[in-house]
Amino acid sequence: MNEVPEASEGIEMVPVGYVENDYLEPVYNEEVYSKVSKIVLKKEFTDGLYRIEDFEKLYILFYFSKSKGYKLIHRRHYDGEISGVFASRSPYRPNGIGLTIVELLKVEGNVLHVKGLDAINGTPVLDIKPYIKETEEKDEEATD
Repeated sequence: MNEVPEASEGIEMVPVGYVENDYLEPVYNEEVYSKVSKIVLKKEFTDGLYRIEDFEKLYILFYFSKSKGYKLIHRRHYDGEISGVFASRSPYRPNGIGLTIVELLKVEGNVLHVKGLDAINGTPVLDIKPYIKETEEKDEEATD
């Protein structure tokens, strides 16, 4: 049996940027996925956007900085069902990490204009990764 070593040190992450949009509180409806947001990268990370326009969609990993605490069992907002936190998209999570796939609309210097980001204004962005349809489909086929 493989034993998982207990972490002796914390994990440190530095935001690469922040969300700018009109949402000051979490929104639990489909409307948020049709709205445009900006992701403003810190200047020192701008070079990391080189050729990001090659992709129509991006994964955005962010930190739920305003969500405090969590419950392992709760009612999901999108269907009202009771579930575990790992079977939901709740912002109240043990590590407070959010993940969303967005549509990339345009890039202006260190600013990404995206559609479909379900994060509120001021949310720290931890990472950005390209969504590659062919890779995702291969991953899905491998699990079938």
